[in-house]
Amino acid sequence: MNLAEIPLFAMLRGRLGHLGERQKLIAQNVANTDTARYVPEDLKPYSFDARVQKRLQMTQASSGAQMMAATHMSHMASRNPRPPGGGYKTVKSPGSETTLNGNSVVLEEEMIKMSDARMQYDAAISFYQKSLGLLRMAARAPGRG
Repeated sequence: MNLAEIPLFAMLRGRLGHLGERQKLIAQNVANTDTARYVPEDLKPYSFDARVQKRLQMTQASSGAQMMAATHMSHMASRNPRPPGGGYKTVKSPGSETTLNGNSVVLEEEMIKMSDARMQYDAAISFYQKSLGLLRMAARAPGRG
């Protein structure tokens, strides 16, 4: 069994990759604290919903399945429809302050971003480990601990 073929693990791997790239950008921002006219960068937020929609579209395109549609007025619709997107696109994220040399890196904000990315990474790793534990439990022979 290849874990990369299980959609949940593929999405978790994508999330971990996104958080790793975000950590690299934050470290780059901190390293350029004294660089003139440097504008800090960040990644667009990782959208789990967009990943699920993309996976569904790929599955439906390959199987020829039909999309679900609200054909009756009593069907429930999303209150906040989100456009598909997300991913690993880099965006400029100027800090709240700009120095005289044009640098807009604020170390406090970068440290907050770094700790947030670390907490999200730890949560994703924990979820990954719990999911692996459930798979191991399901794969065991009955009556064996």
